[in-house]
Amino acid sequence: MPERRRARALRLLPQSLLGRLASALVAAVLLSQLVGNAIWARQSRAESDRDSGAAALSVAHSAATTVRFFLSLPPNYHPIVIQQFREMGGTRFFATINRAPVLINAIGDPELAPRTAARVRAALTTTLPGVRRIDAAFAWPDQLHVNDQGVRMLDLPDNWVQHIVPSTSKPAPVLVIQVELRPDHWLYLATLMPNPYFLDSGRLLTSDRLLLQGVTLAFVLLVALLVVRWSTYPLAVLARAADAFGKGEPVPALPDSGSREFVKTARAFGAMQARIQGYIEDRERLFVAISHDLRTPIMRLKFRTELLDDDATRTEFHEDLDELDIMVKSALQNVQDSQIHENRTTVRLDPLLGRMARDAALARHQVTYVASGLRVQAKPLALKRAIGNLLDNGLYYGDRVDIRAYAAEGRVRIELRDHGPGVPAAALDILFDANVRLEHGRDRNSDGHGLGLGIARWLVRDMNGDLVIANHEDGGLCATITLPAGLATD
Repeated sequence: MPERRRARALRLLPQSLLGRLASALVAAVLLSQLVGNAIWARQSRAESDRDSGAAALSVAHSAATTVRFFLSLPPNYHPIVIQQFREMGGTRFFATINRAPVLINAIGDPELAPRTAARVRAALTTTLPGVRRIDAAFAWPDQLHVNDQGVRMLDLPDNWVQHIVPSTSKPAPVLVIQVELRPDHWLYLATLMPNPYFLDSGRLLTSDRLLLQGVTLAFVLLVALLVVRWSTYPLAVLARAADAFGKGEPVPALPDSGSREFVKTARAFGAMQARIQGYIEDRERLFVAISHDLRTPIMRLKFRTELLDDDATRTEFHEDLDELDIMVKSALQNVQDSQIHENRTTVRLDPLLGRMARDAALARHQVTYVASGLRVQAKPLALKRAIGNLLDNGLYYGDRVDIRAYAAEGRVRIELRDHGPGVPAAALDILFDANVRLEHGRDRNSDGHGLGLGIARWLVRDMNGDLVIANHEDGGLCATITLPAGLATD
C-alpha cells in the first residue's frame, strides 16, 4: 500500500523539469510566506496584547472617573447632564441611563477582544469596590444598541457619536461599559480604545497583506518560469538531438551558448556523436573490405580442394569453406540491412501489400491480401524490407501466406500468417537471435543465414513499432507488426 500511494503521489507531480522547478519555487515561496506570517502574527499578537492591556487600564481609569461623577449626582440630574454632553458635541464616552443592562452582541473572535474587555472589567471592579455589577464588552457599531428601547448607535445624530464612530467605511470595535449605579438604574458608557483598530494588529490574514503577498508570489512565479525555461530550453534541444541521432535522422545543431554546464555537455555530445559516427563508418568499411578480401582466397581454396584425391577430405574442406562463406555473408548482411537512412512518412498499406502479394503470385506463391484502406507512419523502404523478410520466411516454411491489416487501440496491426508446421513454443524466444535456424528451416531453406527475423524486428522497432511472432491457433506461424496509425484513412 505505501508503494502504491507513493507511485500515485509521484504521478500527480509535474513530469517536466520546468514544471517541477516552478512548483518547487512556488512551494518554497508559499512556505516562507506562511512561516514568516506566523512569526509576525505571533509577535504582533504579543505586542498587541501588551498595548491593549495598557490601553484597558487607561480606559478603565477614565470610565471610573465618569462613574464616580454620576454617583455623586442625584439620579434626576443624570438625564440633564447627558443631554448637555450631547449638545456640546459629544465626549469621549457616549452615555445613556437605562433601567436594565442592554443586550450586547459581543465580539468573541479574535481572542484579543474578550481578553481586553475582561481587563477593563477587572480594573473597574478594583477601582469601584462599592459598585455591585459591572459589565464590559466589545461590539461592532452596526450591531450595537444604546438603550433598552432598541435604538441603534448608527441611528443617532452624527454629532452625538462623532467620537465613537470614526468611519463607516472601516468600522472600529466599540467598548461598552455598563454599571449598575443603583437598582433599576444602569449607566451605559460607549467609547473607543486609544488604538481603535487594535484587533487588526494581530490578524494573520488581512486584505492588504494578502494583496502584497499575492503580488509577490506572482512576480516570483513569473521570474521563476522565465529563468527555469531559459535554463531548461538547451536541455530540450539536447534531448531532441540525442533522439534524432539515435534514430539515424539529421541532428540539429546545438547552440554554443547558455550555462557553462550546458556548453560542456553540448561539446561532449558533439564529440561523442562524431566518434560514434566514425565507428559506424569504420565498421561498414571493415566488413565490406573483409567480404571483398575473403571471397578471393575462399574461392581459391575451393578450387584447390578439387585437386585433392581423397573424396572425404575434399568434402570436409568444402563444408568448412561453405560455412566460412556463410559466416562472412551473414555478418555483412547484418551490417548492411540494419543501416536504412530515411525519414518516416505516411505509407498507404493497400498499394504496398497488394503489390507484394502480386509479385509473390507471379513467382507462383500463394499470398492473399484484402484491402484495408489503412495508413501507417513508417519508413517506406524499411517497412517493405521488414514485411518482405517475414513474407519470404512464411513462403519458405508454409504452403501459403495470408496478410491482413486492421486498426486496434489507435494503432495499425499487420498480420502475416503462414500455413506451415509452426515452431515449438520453447523456440519462440530465440527466433530473433542472429544465425538461429530451426531444424525444419535448415531442411527447407539451406541458403538462409537466420537473420531475416532479427532484421525485421530491428527495422520495425526503429519505426516506433513492434514485431511479435506466435503460433496460430489453427496451425502455422503468425507474425504481427504494430505501427503508429497514419494521418488519415482512405
